[in-house]
Amino acid sequence: MNISAASGSCTVFLCGDVMTGRGIDQILRRPSRPELYEEAVSSAAEYVALAEHANGPIPRAVDDAYVWGAALEELERLKPSARIINLETSVTTSDEALLKGINYRMHPANVGVLAAARIDCAVLANNHVLDWGESGLRETLDTLTSVHVRVAGAGRTQSEAEQPAAMDASAGHRVLVFAFGAADSGVPSDWWATANRPGVNWIGDYSPRTVSRVVKLIARHKRRGDIAVVSIHWGSNWGYAIPPEHRAFARDLIDNASADVVYGHSSHHVKAIEAYHDRLILYGCGDFLNDYEGIHGPKNLRDDLTLMYFPTLDLATGVLIDLEVVPLLIRNFRLQRPTAGDARWLRDTVDRECRRFGGGLVMREDSLHLDWH
Repeated sequence: MNISAASGSCTVFLCGDVMTGRGIDQILRRPSRPELYEEAVSSAAEYVALAEHANGPIPRAVDDAYVWGAALEELERLKPSARIINLETSVTTSDEALLKGINYRMHPANVGVLAAARIDCAVLANNHVLDWGESGLRETLDTLTSVHVRVAGAGRTQSEAEQPAAMDASAGHRVLVFAFGAADSGVPSDWWATANRPGVNWIGDYSPRTVSRVVKLIARHKRRGDIAVVSIHWGSNWGYAIPPEHRAFARDLIDNASADVVYGHSSHHVKAIEAYHDRLILYGCGDFLNDYEGIHGPKNLRDDLTLMYFPTLDLATGVLIDLEVVPLLIRNFRLQRPTAGDARWLRDTVDRECRRFGGGLVMREDSLHLDWH
């Protein structure tokens, strides 16, 4: 960990869905078998062909750092204390494909991709981690452990799935990541981990009963001086509207559960950011890596443009000191610098959505920051 105790603050890296399976897995050094069970696509190699048709040749057998591209420069520049992603991919050789329409997997031999970006924590409470069955989840957990990546939101039992990922920050301080997969993002109820069955830390709604459950879970683990990041895979893939129940739930987590950051994801494009009582709420971080090039989603939503989120937090209180965001473009299955026009479009779009919640984006010393005061 790299935290200045003198400053009394730490910077954390967060991003949206990291989907290193399917087409991306096919260009890595050890591709999985490409067979798929989708209605229109039977081979993961077809996603590579679609991307190449749209944006030109993509190299094969790339090194572990390839997909991160320009993101590695930003990670080195800002040196975050904890690097946290939502890994929306099973890391397995399992052939137990659940016939659910879309199945993501990355070969375990390619797990060095996560090590190349020095990922500290992979959130697994999402609607793809069990795409290849319970054996696929078990292998995912074992593989991530083998490269010292902590996991949150899934486990071999309910107790393990509820356990937060803990990262030491400084003397007496930790960053804790609690993760939940919500029904309205497509996580089925039978994926809920039990005492005898592996699965995810599932929530079915945003009712007071659910809030109470989260309150008790965080209280069980959070100590004075800890930073609590609550990850939620929630909502639909498309659209900027924030459901009222999401906003109320996020605020309840801050008011009643001592959450310092609400880290929301599932939408394929970035959504609004809010600072509530000086605590950060990310309503939708967008896809960070995907194989969607050549597949056109709804117009004017731009799932190929993404953000890196770097909140700086007060270690003693969890208060948001600053949020820097870095625009990037997914192209050739790699994170690249966007054009000036694309960066401006993304800035203006996110700024518009943030203003619905009393904030906005401003340029400060050539970098983009949230202004919520």
